[in-house]
Amino acid sequence: MKQLNVVISGFDHYDDVSVNPSYEVPKALADQGLGDIGALGDVNVAIHTVSLPVSFANAWPLLLESIEAVHADIIIATGLKHAARGVMLERCATNLMDAARPDIDNMTPSREPIDPEGPAAYWTRLPLRSIMRDFTRDGIPSTLSSDAGTFVCNSLFYNLLNWTSRQERVLSGFVSFPQVSATSVAGVGRHGLPLERQIDACRDVVRETIGYYLKPSSSDILID
Repeated sequence: MKQLNVVISGFDHYDDVSVNPSYEVPKALADQGLGDIGALGDVNVAIHTVSLPVSFANAWPLLLESIEAVHADIIIATGLKHAARGVMLERCATNLMDAARPDIDNMTPSREPIDPEGPAAYWTRLPLRSIMRDFTRDGIPSTLSSDAGTFVCNSLFYNLLNWTSRQERVLSGFVSFPQVSATSVAGVGRHGLPLERQIDACRDVVRETIGYYLKPSSSDILID
């Protein structure tokens, strides 16, 4: 039986957010598991989670520590987009830090590169096309996002993909959750999704990424 180690990260705390999905969803998925994965074949999946500070300096080193501790095959980093109406699959990480507000260390980088020697951007390594098909099937509101902004989420995403680019066989990407709401009914001015729907979405992301890891196909990647 093949062993796959999956690391799912989230963030500790966001100001003015009472229920933080990027903290709650990874923890819930680790507790509840993936459900039936028989279609994926003879594979044992271990889910590991880590909660990170909203810190330019410390988020990536802590995630890397968790990745290396379990020799992760798949890494799904997650964050929160306050104004999102559904789950957002991030396509691209840019080599830029440009903070309009300080992180928890009171750092406010202004138009600085994350890695002065690194490329301008990296594309996700997740099978976005397959994930979007699952979201449609399961009735989960979602969209593709061009980038994860220029705050800590993007910095973490860029460092993750920079590291992934040097690995022989690792998949990684970033998913932005909306705020937690009581209903998933769409409408003018409505934002967010119930926590259970966001857990379902993360489960779809992990399942499809495992399937792609086991049987990669270029048609599963959607970046344009």
